[in-house]
Amino acid sequence: MILIVDSGATKSDWIALDKKGNQLFITQTLGLSPEVLTRTVIEDRLANNFELSKNKEDVTHLHFYGAGCGTDRMKKFLAEIFKEFFPNAKADVREDTFAAIFSTTKVGHQGIVCILGTGSNCSYYDGERLHQKVTSLGYIPMDDGSGNFFGRKLIRDYYFNKMPKDLAKKFAKGYDLEADVIKENLYKQPNPNTYLATFARFLVENKDHPYAKGVIDKGFQQFINNYIMQFDLATKVPINFVGSIAHYLRKELTAVLERNDLIVGVIRQRPIEGLMEFHRETL
Repeated sequence: MILIVDSGATKSDWIALDKKGNQLFITQTLGLSPEVLTRTVIEDRLANNFELSKNKEDVTHLHFYGAGCGTDRMKKFLAEIFKEFFPNAKADVREDTFAAIFSTTKVGHQGIVCILGTGSNCSYYDGERLHQKVTSLGYIPMDDGSGNFFGRKLIRDYYFNKMPKDLAKKFAKGYDLEADVIKENLYKQPNPNTYLATFARFLVENKDHPYAKGVIDKGFQQFINNYIMQFDLATKVPINFVGSIAHYLRKELTAVLERNDLIVGVIRQRPIEGLMEFHRETL
């Protein structure tokens, strides 16, 4: 059995294939980012999934693409957990950027591939190798244009009284904005980046409001300036995206890309289906 996994900060999509490429099952767990979760939490999330627990002895290959897997230390950390849980499996752990690449860009083709979901990232793929200009420092100082970036912006504007009153009233009805609740989730609960990203739904739902339009436009422009424009070929190759923010704000994202003379490529909400096709071709 072959397991293919696309793991973001919020959730992980799992697809199981047999040796002929036939789909056996699809399942989902919460996110497994090693940067923000302990070994115990990750082990519990694996063990609490019925399909994974039932079939763990039968897994021979695990292809894991995950948020927070950009360093050798984090890859080794996860690989050790997988080796214990899937005792007969050979685990290949890669950062989630490779999932974005393999699901949007054909081998041998060039392109800039971006992630705009709970977090954000950007890489250049030359057809064979991955190139990055920016090393991520995590969600606090970086992640421009992402769900947690926009969530942080909304909370700050609400508390600094910079959000228009009509939206502020609506925002307060949709979320528990008590200071103690926010601080509890940010400083004492796991996955504070995922918590921040939950507020981005409000931005999507109100994207036609002048305030929301401005926040979205500036956030995407900041992502382009700080990430995409790092590459000399930025205006000459397609710019591909995966992630919920890119998907649900496709129209707004496309407008900002075109304003910057960038070529709009593939925009996909989740890379898991593209990953399945990629691995079927390489069986």
